[in-house]
Amino acid sequence: MFARNQWYVACTPAEIDDKPLGRQVCGERIVFYRGAEGQAVGLEDWCPHRGAPLSLGRVVEGRLVCGYHGLEMGCDGKTVAMPGQRVRGFAPIRSFPIVERHGFVWLWPGDPAKADPAAVPDLKWAQDPAWAYGGGLFHIACDYRLMIDNLMDLTHETYVHATSIGQKEIDQAASSTRVDGDQVVTERFMNGVQAPPFWQMALRSHQLPTDQPVDRWQICRFSPPSHVMIEVGVALAGQGGYHAGADQKVSSIVVDFITPESDTSIWYFWGMARNFRPDDKALTAQIRDGQGKIFSEDLQVLVQQQRNLLQWPGRELLKLNIDAGGVQARKVIDRLIAAEQVAAPGLA
Repeated sequence: MFARNQWYVACTPAEIDDKPLGRQVCGERIVFYRGAEGQAVGLEDWCPHRGAPLSLGRVVEGRLVCGYHGLEMGCDGKTVAMPGQRVRGFAPIRSFPIVERHGFVWLWPGDPAKADPAAVPDLKWAQDPAWAYGGGLFHIACDYRLMIDNLMDLTHETYVHATSIGQKEIDQAASSTRVDGDQVVTERFMNGVQAPPFWQMALRSHQLPTDQPVDRWQICRFSPPSHVMIEVGVALAGQGGYHAGADQKVSSIVVDFITPESDTSIWYFWGMARNFRPDDKALTAQIRDGQGKIFSEDLQVLVQQQRNLLQWPGRELLKLNIDAGGVQARKVIDRLIAAEQVAAPGLA
């Protein structure tokens, strides 16, 4: 079940620069391509002629040409032409609202009349030259809510990511969770600890010592439909922690856009935005590679977790204090889905 009257990250601009891209989002099979003016377009991945996937075709002068019999589609979902055929009576296919912004292509799978481009999340770091971003994409066979659970409860770092960002103090420092409208925030602060390997690397890159205690923070922010932004960082101990001066800390935002493909699979757009040494492309690549390895460890757990849940669907999952962020995020999602079903039964 998904909230559909929301903006989801569907792909990156680079994925549709050269040829059509077929991708399923929230159970909808969609083809993405660029129209005559270079704009991103999303249509049902269905040829009105014989039902072939349009994503197997090609783009010619902004028209999507079916790779089966040469039918040409317009950006509005109406057939434009087909060799030797009159196409006026061809049924149109669905055209989805699309916005290209902040380095991502956003899709609205719900009611087109409710698709407000102003509702696309405002990623201030994406337009600020003082910040650098690097990231990637994973396809994971799991329920999108399992990934949200994972990101809103970072105690798993001690065990899943023991050689990179995990440390025992994560277990020992209590977290707090609050709900602000549709946003859920879980925070954890660890003072006077040793920086784990990933943060030692970040400290060195900022010309800060790695042999001194640090104050560390993790602030996880969930917002609908399935986005999690995590403020993370370390500062030299006693310098103000989260509020320390820029010359005493290294901090970043872990970017997580979790887009459901189906009930048991997701497109996971991950990355990190940082505001130190933004012009250092080698550092961006190093952090991206390190993040990729870290998230690969999560991937292995999530896939096996999903298999277990499918094997034993009747078993209840415990809800402990460390699960508060994920539990509250699920409540927000459930409320939004329920509201959509009341407004338009069967939409979700």
